[in-house]
Amino acid sequence: MFRTELHIPASGLDLSLSSGILTIGSCFAEVIGHRLQENKAQVLVNLFGTIFNPLSVGKLLRASIGGSHPIADSLVQHNGIWYGYDLHSSLSSTSRETLLERINERLSLTRHTLQQANLLIITLGTAVGYRLQSSGEVVANCHKLPARQFSRELLSFDALRADMQQTLEDLWRFNPALQVLLTVSPVRHIKETIEVNSVSKSILRLLCHELTANNKQAHYFPAFEIMMDDLRDYRFYGRDMVHPTEVAEDYIWDKFVNAYLGEDFRGFLKAWEKMRRAIAHRPFHPESDAHQSFLKTTLQQLQQLADRYKLDISEEEKALKQQLVK
Repeated sequence: MFRTELHIPASGLDLSLSSGILTIGSCFAEVIGHRLQENKAQVLVNLFGTIFNPLSVGKLLRASIGGSHPIADSLVQHNGIWYGYDLHSSLSSTSRETLLERINERLSLTRHTLQQANLLIITLGTAVGYRLQSSGEVVANCHKLPARQFSRELLSFDALRADMQQTLEDLWRFNPALQVLLTVSPVRHIKETIEVNSVSKSILRLLCHELTANNKQAHYFPAFEIMMDDLRDYRFYGRDMVHPTEVAEDYIWDKFVNAYLGEDFRGFLKAWEKMRRAIAHRPFHPESDAHQSFLKTTLQQLQQLADRYKLDISEEEKALKQQLVK
């Protein structure tokens, strides 16, 4: 035995293909969200871009379910581009009005999704925050503005716990059936120094522990522990020695699947993986009788899966039909 495997018991959530899911936060929210998306789950993935600190995550969630949109008040123009201090830089525009429209659309879509969602996945990346000097507000992104406009600090555990607890209570008043899955991103923020990163991750892990201990609808998925303790070898890290490789992501995904997805969903994943491989197949001789027959068989099997699981297969169907010889 040359490793310490982390065994995650079945959660009892038993998510189905039709379960509504929303992800928000740091990198793992993107990774797990896109995996769910690729496998036809009803998921809305990180609509505001990558958000690292818990205060900014909480602000976005409260703005989504609340009547007012205070996020729209924190816009800034830099080098001719409009940004939101509470948003990732990918959500930006040369027009303030266009950006406001996009923000309002995403807040509205998030609100609608949360209203019907079964699961909200929150991934916390760092407890280091950057506070805007002019307002005293912690921002989600500095957008490469001059450093003198911000002060950097390690956010206190008490402040984070109070803010996140209030956010969860607001969410459960909005949707009493909502389950919340908390995770800590295994990606190290080495620009803050390795020492500060260790303290930061400790604060986040304690925050998740307290929230799950005190709220029965809050759960914890140990992506951080899987990466740090189970996959503790640099062969599972990319070239930057910080982000997990695809092999590591596959491993963490499998742990997630077995802990949170229902039996029917897990059965679908096996069938869908075979279908995805068939759709991705590119032969040496695409016009051959053998490949054309393969395409027609694959289209039939795709339709059978769609009928059984009520899937939208328009993109996959289009990809296959484009290869048919007229």
